[in-house]
Amino acid sequence: MKMMRSVFYGLLTIYLIAALFSLIFSLLLSFTSLHESSLEGVVTAFSFLLLFIGGFVAGGKGKEKGWILGALTGVFYAVINFMFQFLGRDSGFTLEQTAYYTFFLLAATAGGVFGVNASGKRSKKA
Repeated sequence: MKMMRSVFYGLLTIYLIAALFSLIFSLLLSFTSLHESSLEGVVTAFSFLLLFIGGFVAGGKGKEKGWILGALTGVFYAVINFMFQFLGRDSGFTLEQTAYYTFFLLAATAGGVFGVNASGKRSKKA
């Protein structure tokens, strides 16, 4: 149960920050002369950072097994996004998206490892 709560906090962090930055990017696109194509690289880099942060939060909350917590955060993120894409647009992941999500999973896993190590206190088993 503790692991799932940690993963939930990681996912919540990802989606809240993503919503905030989606608003910021949409305002930039609306009120400036920027085009979507000019932000593609920034959005991709930001996505990797966001998954790392989500894994970091999950690992920090869990205080142990950070690589599992980060990996679960990345897997649940991919599954949730796949469900929205499949149910909303009736399409599956492309090969390019699969590659991105594989690297997202690795970023979240690394974040989980760093999150456990940064939390300092590890829970002790009785």
